[in-house]
Amino acid sequence: MSDLLTQEEYLVLARSLTLPANAFIDGAFRPAMAGATFESVNPATGVKLADVAACAAEDVDFAVAKARASFDDGRWSKLHPSERKKVLLRLCRLMRRNRHELAVMESLDSGKSIYDCETVDVPETIHCLQWHAELIDKIYDQVAPASDEHIALVVREPVGVVGLVLPWNFPLLMLAWKLGPALAAGCSVVVKPAEETSLTALRVAELAAEAGLPRGVLNIVTGTGVAVGEPLGRHPDVDMISFTGSTVTGKRFLCYSAESNAKEVVLEMGGKNPAIVMADAENLDRVAQHLVNGAFWNMGENCSATSRLIVHRDIKAELLARIAHHARQWNVGDPLDPRTRMGALVSRAHFSKVCSYLDQAEKVLLGGKSFDGAFVEATVVEVADNNSALAREEVFGPVLAVIEVAGFDEAIRIANDTEYGLCASLFTSNVKQAMRGARRLQAGTVTVNRFGEGDISTPFGGFKASGFGGRDNGIHAHDQYTQLKTIWIDLSDAADEEVD
Repeated sequence: MSDLLTQEEYLVLARSLTLPANAFIDGAFRPAMAGATFESVNPATGVKLADVAACAAEDVDFAVAKARASFDDGRWSKLHPSERKKVLLRLCRLMRRNRHELAVMESLDSGKSIYDCETVDVPETIHCLQWHAELIDKIYDQVAPASDEHIALVVREPVGVVGLVLPWNFPLLMLAWKLGPALAAGCSVVVKPAEETSLTALRVAELAAEAGLPRGVLNIVTGTGVAVGEPLGRHPDVDMISFTGSTVTGKRFLCYSAESNAKEVVLEMGGKNPAIVMADAENLDRVAQHLVNGAFWNMGENCSATSRLIVHRDIKAELLARIAHHARQWNVGDPLDPRTRMGALVSRAHFSKVCSYLDQAEKVLLGGKSFDGAFVEATVVEVADNNSALAREEVFGPVLAVIEVAGFDEAIRIANDTEYGLCASLFTSNVKQAMRGARRLQAGTVTVNRFGEGDISTPFGGFKASGFGGRDNGIHAHDQYTQLKTIWIDLSDAADEEVD
């Protein structure tokens, strides 16, 4: 994005914002029925931003009832696909018009750098919604092989009322990943944003209403996982849950489903993602840039972050020197300064968790310092083997663990020696080795000679404890928000037909 503002301009904008505080249900902002609130705090400063509605089960019931009414009467679900597309494209235009406001709100609420919010989060959010909007009238139904006596149609129908449970690390972007295909399919939704980062979801709902989204189709219920997430997961009138967050919490939604109405559940969960660099990797300086970006982007608060570097011993020293050079350019500072690459961790509690892992590091190669209860330097540590907690557990902070290997098979074995299977990277100039490695790596996304997650056109999700039930992004994302129906039309002559 070419229109970054100055730090002073962002500070002025931050002071002028009117921050949403109430839940958004049936087309209007509403306080929690019990009148309770919780504090939304700027993690970089510790200053309170707003008192946000602390909703509970009765608020979930109200939101689900309104979503159900909006779905059943067809005000959105039965709207012509081209009309749904027009509404979502109007929302994209409104978000683009308000992009600086959304970026500042996202930065204040999450601690993310304004640079990332302006250049990645907000534009990618808009692009995602626009991509799914444009897809609405381009996904065709099917006709099964026919005969002279029958035609069988296979049609998609919206699944119904959907609960979208969001993480705190990419509040806007994860909202778009789920909301885009859900609304495109014709579903009505109840969104439970993370307690730490609720503000931008509320603002998007307000803009969606301005764009013409009918009342009851998009509802935002704010509050804790216990008070809002669990009642949503257990609600008998919710047809499907799409969850992004920790593996521990994700598994609970499977239990909620089993103990209620057997609703569909799609889970995108944690990762301990390896990057393998073989001795024949080309351009180690470029490799180092990819590794640094993968490890430290968004302060490492990224389920697909490169958190394990599995490097061949012959190039280890040279690669680590280049990593150190590039990592020093990832400065930590005021999130509203566009020159800052790494902002604050999302909360004091999460800061303490990340620091507890730093305390376990036996050999710190770079960084390792933390300060002000919110900031952690870009850190590289060396571990003896893959059994270290730093190599096995999801730190979710800017910490890269380095493991030395002697060969390709050892590297693949160590990469797969994890409960997770979200993303993996392989750096090699040997094409056959790259293809063999990509096939053998147990991950939903494997990149070769770069860090990445694919793009909006490619499905994103994991193997093993990293994912379950479906994929975000791409045409495949629409599968989780639709169900297939077979319509069998008999064309035979009834007078001649014998019925057994």
